[in-house]
Amino acid sequence: MEQKRKSYEGVWNIIRFNYHFYLLAILALFAIWVGYVFLSSDYSIFTIFIFVSILITTLNSLLVSFYIYDISDLYKLNWLSKIAKNKIDKELTLNQKIINIHAGFDETSYLLKQKLPTATLSVFDFYDAEKHTEISIKRARKAYPPYPNTQPIQANNLPLSDKSIDTIFLFLAAHEIRNSEERTIFFEELKRVCKDNGQIIVIEHLRDIPNFLAYTIGFLHFISLSSWFKNFQEADLFLRQKFCVTPFITVFVLQK
Repeated sequence: MEQKRKSYEGVWNIIRFNYHFYLLAILALFAIWVGYVFLSSDYSIFTIFIFVSILITTLNSLLVSFYIYDISDLYKLNWLSKIAKNKIDKELTLNQKIINIHAGFDETSYLLKQKLPTATLSVFDFYDAEKHTEISIKRARKAYPPYPNTQPIQANNLPLSDKSIDTIFLFLAAHEIRNSEERTIFFEELKRVCKDNGQIIVIEHLRDIPNFLAYTIGFLHFISLSSWFKNFQEADLFLRQKFCVTPFITVFVLQK
């Protein structure tokens, strides 16, 4: 059950699952270059500015993505040691039940099992083809087979007993629930299945300045910090800890 991330796998996945965006960028650059050649000199500075802007923003997003997904600590999971109370120590995971919930694309279940080998891991997928219409997710699902025994679920109905789970992981997934009220209901359901001394670990990009500088208007796909706080509060969850893995990735550790 071993699966290792390959070099450049993160940034390569972004390119191949979103290649339509990069094809459009290349076509736009070509059209601007043609315009620069054939238009009068009055428009040359403007066309150069647009050309350079598109080129820089595209390359910048890829470089940041390479940093986040390929060379940072994000997928090494060493940041788990930062979580308070040492709840992720191997000694405390001998009998732990942990679940990993994703939204159609799972890059972390194998990694979690390797990192926490003594824990019992279950994986759930709340992908809904009618709601999650992004073509990139559909391409990713074709490229990556699901983790063994992954269970499809509805985000508002987990097939688990009350207070039965020690640790819940949500790795770049919860923002796919676009409606704020539905996110709150989802977190209420997580609270229901979480043990009284358990924890919910949410890993997300934020709709903030660093992610805007990295992805420009693409940062609008992420959720703002104030919106996350609102969801946590409405679900009656306590934010025990908050820290950044990179300037672009934030980890929330929640408990009842």
